[in-house]
Amino acid sequence: MRRKRWRCKSGQQPTEFDKRIMYLENKGALVPTPDLVKTPEQIEGIRKAGVVNTGVLDEVAKQIHAGMSTLEIDKICRDYCEQHGAIPACLNYEGFPMSVCTSINEVVCHGIPKAEDVLQEGDIINVDFTTILNGYYADASRMFIIGKTTPEKEQLVRVTKECLEIGMEAAKPWGFVNEVGRAIEKHARKYHYGVVRDLCGHGVGNNFHEEPEVCHFAQRKDGMLLVPGMVFTIEPMINMGTWGVFIDADDPYGWEVITEDEKPSAQWEHTLLMTEHGVEVLSY
Repeated sequence: MRRKRWRCKSGQQPTEFDKRIMYLENKGALVPTPDLVKTPEQIEGIRKAGVVNTGVLDEVAKQIHAGMSTLEIDKICRDYCEQHGAIPACLNYEGFPMSVCTSINEVVCHGIPKAEDVLQEGDIINVDFTTILNGYYADASRMFIIGKTTPEKEQLVRVTKECLEIGMEAAKPWGFVNEVGRAIEKHARKYHYGVVRDLCGHGVGNNFHEEPEVCHFAQRKDGMLLVPGMVFTIEPMINMGTWGVFIDADDPYGWEVITEDEKPSAQWEHTLLMTEHGVEVLSY
């Protein structure tokens, strides 16, 4: 199916913003469709969802400790979300049974909270939560180190956060989305880490997942043009070993993603608004 071209609002003359996009499109650039550029009202709605989403992860940070189960983390997230008039986006999404993703050590992402998954001293865990507030979505994840861990795991968590920050710096207004992945992979390779290729960041805000795909590894093509008003996540998944992953055969829901060599993995994620001056963090 042929992709829709950029169109001005019905009955209006092209603005300088429209003209710039149409010029780049005529030069061969892949440009966003108009619905991917959020209105001020939509941005405000996403921003409010982001406040709740950040609050969820702040609450987890206050309470997370060795000896608690990931099922307890799910309750913390669900309760906070509901107390603030919001909905956990993950709950029942395409069969996902819980409100939050809790991914421990070699679990890359989409870990399902369970009573039997009890946090131990030295574990690293990613807690990934998405909020729906008044129809708007915000998405973020953080890494937590449980007690004292190994220097190797500490470095993985730190470097993965650096990868997110470097990816954010690479995301420029009127630049291209694949600059993000080039910058992230360059940094991760300094430590001989693998950058997961099977999963990516994404547009977000009016829906859980929108265009563009935000890959975290280097690609030849430029990808989509990033323009002010777009909202998306950057969420690098960095493995201590190979970038390869597999779905846990013992997971009855078919969600949990594990590193191919079963070495630890880390991930950090922010929801970001592209502005005329760079990205603004809406949820972290």
